[in-house]
Amino acid sequence: MNSILAQDLEKEYKAIESKVIEWRREIHQNPELSNREFKTAEKIAKHLTSLGIEVQTGVAHTGVVGILKGQKPGKVIALRADIDALPVFERNDLPFKSTVVTDFKGEEVPVMHACGHDTHTAILMGVAEILSKHTDKIKGTVKFIFQPAEEGPPEGEEGGALLMVKEGVLKNPDVDAIFGLHINSQTPVGVIRYKSGGTMAAAQKFVINVKGKQSHGARPWSGVDPILISAKIIDGLQTIISREVELTNEAAVITVGKITSGVRFNIIPESAEMIGTIRTLDYDMKALINKRMKEMVPALAKAYGGEATIEIKDATDITYNDPDLVTQMLPSLNKVAGENNVQTQKAVTGAEDFSYFQKEVPGFFFFLGGMTPGNTASFPHHTPDFIIDDSGLLLGVKALTEMSIDYLNK
Repeated sequence: MNSILAQDLEKEYKAIESKVIEWRREIHQNPELSNREFKTAEKIAKHLTSLGIEVQTGVAHTGVVGILKGQKPGKVIALRADIDALPVFERNDLPFKSTVVTDFKGEEVPVMHACGHDTHTAILMGVAEILSKHTDKIKGTVKFIFQPAEEGPPEGEEGGALLMVKEGVLKNPDVDAIFGLHINSQTPVGVIRYKSGGTMAAAQKFVINVKGKQSHGARPWSGVDPILISAKIIDGLQTIISREVELTNEAAVITVGKITSGVRFNIIPESAEMIGTIRTLDYDMKALINKRMKEMVPALAKAYGGEATIEIKDATDITYNDPDLVTQMLPSLNKVAGENNVQTQKAVTGAEDFSYFQKEVPGFFFFLGGMTPGNTASFPHHTPDFIIDDSGLLLGVKALTEMSIDYLNK
């Protein structure tokens, strides 16, 4: 990057920070659930249009895509931000806290940006504004992907990155590489963390249905207890992790999150249902765990006189950072954050549907610090107490801007 462009960018970073923070706070105050991000999408589209960027709306229901063409031919880079919020009550005293209540599965629920997607959206709006002023310095094209439903579409609907890919968001023009970031409330402002290779887990949902034989609670020998069988299945599933999976390679998790069974204290019920999640960071381990669960569940139920079925569905794939792309882009991150502030980290068992973009093209997904330096309090994601320090947003703008310029102009 030439010195004149670098000086121009530094001035623009300083000028845009307050705007990015303002956008973030407006979006935070007006959160919308997955596939229902109508006003958020309208705000994004209006902003991109004002910059002279070609805009596509209604992508994967409520997604927005902006296409910025440089004045010189070259590669195509995509930048992604997720835009949806969560059904979570916001428990803080911020002047821009959410008080929104909306319908979710037939119930009135509070809505909050409890995972920082508001910051991702504002950051990418800032990147779009800066890059739109430098088309003469861009070799190629930048696609700005504002993605709905990262948290998962409503039941019975398609959505998120998977639907965007299905609808051709990485085509016309064809994307060569994609970058994305995620704010982190437990990483200090000014720090960027990343991992080459598998960085976030594949997430799968499983449903186990157990069939027993109903009887009086005082006469268990006359029935088959599906609750007891469920307990044995839960115990057995954990032995797959503790005794069969080579955990020195990668982490893996099987969690039963919900059990439904019974109606009275003195009745052994006829059936039970268990719902849970599987998290894996390696495709071979994923295949092994799936295979063993499908073998173990019916076998354990049969051993105790009952029956059981299991269904496993993919939710997200492994978020895999292309090693060559990571190596290529690290100098850009070091430049904007400083080498000491660009740190490697271990894999995360959380999941991201950014993985579906990476399955199609090389991608690099990294974590941006959002915790006030020196703060020892924890504000975990997906909780009512989640808080992000706005001073961390500008580094995200710088990182995505300079990664884009450096990648395209190399």
